[in-house]
Amino acid sequence: MSTEPSTPAGAPLITAELAADEAGVTPATIRKWVERGHLRPAGAQGRRRLYRLEDVFAAERAAHRARHR
Repeated sequence: MSTEPSTPAGAPLITAELAADEAGVTPATIRKWVERGHLRPAGAQGRRRLYRLEDVFAAERAAHRARHR
């Protein structure tokens, strides 16, 4: 049994560091996406914000579109 937090749909939640690694960006970029409204945390573990991987990739696409307008 996994001890990772998950969303109601069962998708695991990941830290900003892991999200950044998966998206090929820095954790600072993840924080910028949150500040700019491209990404919302899906949960928390203590003080750490947690994200769904599919939301991270959607934020990456939104940030890319915003840069290329």
